[in-house]
Amino acid sequence: MVQPRGSARKFLVFGKSGWIGGLLGRLLDQQGEEFVFADCRLQDRERIEAELERVKPTHVLNAAGVTGRPNVDWCETHKLETIRSNVVGTLTLADCCESRGIHMTNFATGCIFEYDAAHPLGSGKGFTEEDEANFKGSFYSFTKAMVESLVKNYSHVLTLRVRMPITSDLASTRNFVYKIANYDRVVDIPNSMTILDEMLPYSIEMAKRRLTGVYNFTNPGTISHNEVLALYKQYVDPSYTWKNFSLEEQAKILAAPRSNNEMDATKLKAQFPHMKHIKESFEELVFKQYVANGGKPIVPTPRR
Repeated sequence: MVQPRGSARKFLVFGKSGWIGGLLGRLLDQQGEEFVFADCRLQDRERIEAELERVKPTHVLNAAGVTGRPNVDWCETHKLETIRSNVVGTLTLADCCESRGIHMTNFATGCIFEYDAAHPLGSGKGFTEEDEANFKGSFYSFTKAMVESLVKNYSHVLTLRVRMPITSDLASTRNFVYKIANYDRVVDIPNSMTILDEMLPYSIEMAKRRLTGVYNFTNPGTISHNEVLALYKQYVDPSYTWKNFSLEEQAKILAAPRSNNEMDATKLKAQFPHMKHIKESFEELVFKQYVANGGKPIVPTPRR
């Protein structure tokens, strides 16, 4: 395997126009790390190879890909675009990095599982990194499960399974809290989630350590939608109200089902023993931080 050229670290970040990509750039800048945002599309192998030769990175962070706007239902009617980005693009980037000995961190998803008989809701038994995907209810999740199974064959890739990402910037339309606060009704199901304020610095450290393989990239434990909205009501907007509905009722307004699951964070916690439980991280690093930053109630979009 070809070793990275030079001893100094240099990051190449894919996804400069995306939410997580932008946050990664900000963190790298704060840490004084040398980094460059990529200017090419994932599926354009020729331009990727030219970019790698020009930048000569020691590390690639891939936060690019298609999730769909306003949500993953978009992927149901744009399947070729989804395949080109999420499957062909990710594999192309991994393949180009492999031949050059460049460490690649791939921000993937944990929305490839759903509660089942072996991992029942409320049991506290989460899906591990060794479990095979069991949720293919949406085309988005189908493509992400497929590419994860293939990218495992690349020895230099670190795959991080992100779920329902949240930051203390509640005004961001990509924020899970913003999304559910703007829904007219929500299902109340416990899920594993990722507090980016705490977790993204871990991802950069994992890249520096050149860790590889799959990691569930979620805070330990689960939190329900109602618990999140109750915290929002407590810390941000005492007048806020919401309604619940069932999965069956939700299915009537969606083009594709949604994943609900608990992820086992044991492997990640072994790397970062002080990682906070999801409920603690939510309260301390999202809501209290939002208030400390002078945050105001979310300006609503038309609720749905």
